[in-house]
Amino acid sequence: MSKIAAIVGRPNVGKSTLFNRMTESRAAIVNEESGVTRDRHYGKATWNGVDFSVVDTGGFVENSDDVFESEINRQVKLAISEADVIIFMVDVETGIHDLDKAVAEMLRKVQKKVITVVNKVDNNKRLLDAAEFYGLGLGDFFPISSANGSGTGELLDEIVKHLPDTAEEPGEEIPKVAVVGRPNVGKSSLANTLLDEERNIVTPVAGTTRDSIHSLYNKFNYRFLLIDTAGLRKKAKVEEDIEFYSVLRSVRSIEESDVCLLLIDATRGIESQDLSILSIIQKNNKGMVLLVNKWDLVEKDQNSTKRFEEEIRSKTAPFTDYPILFISAITKQRIHKVLELIMTVYENRRRKIPTSKLNEVMLKYVNDTPPPSLKGKHVKIKYVTQLPSAYPAFAFFCNLPQYIKEPYKRFVENRLRESFPLTGAPARIFFRKK
Repeated sequence: MSKIAAIVGRPNVGKSTLFNRMTESRAAIVNEESGVTRDRHYGKATWNGVDFSVVDTGGFVENSDDVFESEINRQVKLAISEADVIIFMVDVETGIHDLDKAVAEMLRKVQKKVITVVNKVDNNKRLLDAAEFYGLGLGDFFPISSANGSGTGELLDEIVKHLPDTAEEPGEEIPKVAVVGRPNVGKSSLANTLLDEERNIVTPVAGTTRDSIHSLYNKFNYRFLLIDTAGLRKKAKVEEDIEFYSVLRSVRSIEESDVCLLLIDATRGIESQDLSILSIIQKNNKGMVLLVNKWDLVEKDQNSTKRFEEEIRSKTAPFTDYPILFISAITKQRIHKVLELIMTVYENRRRKIPTSKLNEVMLKYVNDTPPPSLKGKHVKIKYVTQLPSAYPAFAFFCNLPQYIKEPYKRFVENRLRESFPLTGAPARIFFRKK
């Protein structure tokens, strides 16, 4: 089960600065995929060994001349419905604003942990001024400065304390498959096509998380949990709300899954929101199958699939090693192939490669093409091993890991993927000091 903390509040109180500070703790460890991340609203944070997602609800009203109360209220409602902990941010410089009161009124009725954060408190006088915010009726607050970071440690301690405990229930290992994608791309149709053929084999699984529907798929010798978040979206009035909401929903489903079926609409091609969702799948190290739905509605010639596939892979580069399948959820075109690919990618994500085999194959590549020398120093890679993680991650031990740059990491990952069956699975590569 995923854990989500959402930052809410009116514009210009410093939400994005806090968001950047919270998610930065992770940035040193995770390699950002270049050219993929277009999504400002979502990030990963780690504090005292606890990983969680941070959602920043800011940014929607930047381009409007008028800050509408209803606009902010809608964002806050979306965040409240999805998050486990709500961080309500206000600004000591301006004091209590009418919009702060409107947000506070909503939050007082919420059955979730609300943490009030007073920003820009960077001296003792401002600490005294902050006492005004007791007037919002939300109890104690955390005085911080998101710009210089003071007070954020105590705030993170408090957030982590109220996130759900996600100890996994012991039980059989059964693949969890999430159906994700933009609104109206056919997620519900796909889930129904997979499940509806024989109603009696669909057993809802008890104790599943709120909002996403978990169904047990068990036929044709395939058995997995299907996580479907489709069809649960509130009717929002503004397109950006819908986009933000579907990304939020996707976050939860992706984090709970092993393999994601990312649906895109054949009639529209791959769009920036699809890339946002793909980026979240990558950040969470999940397996992925990309399904081009509504293929029956597209006028085709003999090169259509090849052209479409090339366009998709060029937009998701450097990550291109994943299956693409052209389907129609309505006409059931290639639905059996979807099942095969789910299991292939699931097995690839769990793949353990023997150390002797890894060294035999990979040391030959790195000896033939060593990393470029830097300042006259030569990097020598001596040994490779797979790390004990839930997805394929590899440590290459060498004398000067700090000299190895991104292009070489990509070269090594490409050779790994050519040599071992890892299609659709993430592969993380670390260079460490011998």
